[in-house]
Amino acid sequence: MTTRDTTPSTDSNRESNDSTSLGRRTFLGAVGATAAGATLLASGKAEASHVDDQYDRVIDIVDDGGADNSGNESITPILEQYAANDTLIKFPPGRYFMDSQFRFTDFRNFGLVGDDATLVPANYHNFDGPQYRLFRLGVNYDPGVDLRVQGFAVDLRADDTGIRVIEAQVRDGLFVDDITVVGRHDSGTYGPGLFDILSPDGKGMVKRFRANYGGAFSENAPGDIWRGPSGLMSTRYHEGQIEYKDCELDDWPDNGLYALTNGRVIVNGGRYANSEAASIRLGGHDCLVTDATIVVDQQHDENQNQRGIRLDEGPNMNVVDTTIRLEKPNGHALTVMNDCDSAFLSHLDVTVGDRTCHGVVVQSSAGPTKIIRSDIEIQRGGNAIQINGSDAGKVLCEYVDISGDAEGDVWRHALRCNRNDCEFRVVNFNQQGEHYRRAMVLNGDNTLVYKGKQTASHIPFVVNGSGIWMEGMDAQSMTGYEAVKLNDQSSDVTIKKSDIKRGVWDKGCSGLRMYGNDTS
Repeated sequence: MTTRDTTPSTDSNRESNDSTSLGRRTFLGAVGATAAGATLLASGKAEASHVDDQYDRVIDIVDDGGADNSGNESITPILEQYAANDTLIKFPPGRYFMDSQFRFTDFRNFGLVGDDATLVPANYHNFDGPQYRLFRLGVNYDPGVDLRVQGFAVDLRADDTGIRVIEAQVRDGLFVDDITVVGRHDSGTYGPGLFDILSPDGKGMVKRFRANYGGAFSENAPGDIWRGPSGLMSTRYHEGQIEYKDCELDDWPDNGLYALTNGRVIVNGGRYANSEAASIRLGGHDCLVTDATIVVDQQHDENQNQRGIRLDEGPNMNVVDTTIRLEKPNGHALTVMNDCDSAFLSHLDVTVGDRTCHGVVVQSSAGPTKIIRSDIEIQRGGNAIQINGSDAGKVLCEYVDISGDAEGDVWRHALRCNRNDCEFRVVNFNQQGEHYRRAMVLNGDNTLVYKGKQTASHIPFVVNGSGIWMEGMDAQSMTGYEAVKLNDQSSDVTIKKSDIKRGVWDKGCSGLRMYGNDTS
């Protein structure tokens, strides 16, 4: 007889461009209330003495450079005149018009800091040269080092406006803070931010970048990029570490935060909502989403699939202490894609509303995955957890609570396991929806189910696999069925020291062993 280790695993303890002159604070106050779910924070003055001391030269773009801060004349020529190493360019209160790209590469220690400053881009038709960016700071073949961009609003209220505010590729030392895009990006060009750290040892932070008005699909805009813009991006050139901290992105046609990289990406806090493909989409190594909130509560006619989080590829992909709330589901809450070598999901709070979508999906070739100390509420048909594939690596679920009024009309089981060698330790189910709602189906072999309370309207457990060990369960059907159903393809099943109401419905299991159970 096979003996199974049923001690709890140590991993569970791990953890409109109008002519009105608006100051930036006034501007944000006037339009901020319409930003969906956003907290539009005005930029206070930078800690002037501290920041200024980091540069050999400090330029006031108005007083020293003669820039127009009424929003009528382009400031790009002045930026080109004063850009240099060890230089900080400061923007006093006002509106700053830009009708062409400012490009600066191979720099060292360069900064742009606004104080109540609003950037006003020309519309798509009147933007001179590449119609894609305001600031291109470093390129992959000629990057900069030590870049600061801080304290700007960006006014996209006019028709056919929308542009990449900052595209920065640096070797090390990126700091971007307090950038607020107000107005819908309806030009059909690149989304507001792209950030790459090119050195494997380099680091950078993008903090409080807010773009909550979203973007139009390209079919509804003059530009012609595929599908439409993403909110923020990191690309394959990124090899270092970048942290997106307390950012806010809503309603982007081609992902909210889209970071498929060769480096590490950290998403720390913030709110990500309603974007097509995924509100957060990550690839790299040792990536982390922590303390974030992901929401899907609205759709457009063009939206087809709005996942919450999509982990695309790489080893050691982590999502912890994160809320995913799908009030109007149009995609799964979290997907571990085939090219993920491993994933760790812990302390998740997932809600899937009144449409058939899944909670956590582990694709067929995704590697070993752990789902620890998490709550999943599912309100319609769909799997709270769906584990696909056969031999791609163990999936461990431990201390997981699955609740909700989901029905069993399409996907009957709250948890569907098609993979071998998986473990379910203290996984609790309360599934009392109609139409044959069940707790778990075990289609893989060599599966452990240890403890937990499993309540379902229909049959809590359906077993099709071989080498199944079930111990310490408290399982009950609310409509008078047996707690466990063993189909005729099942074999080598052990049920030990469990409270299984009304016993087992054995349809031809080969090798059933039961002892120490209460089947009353």
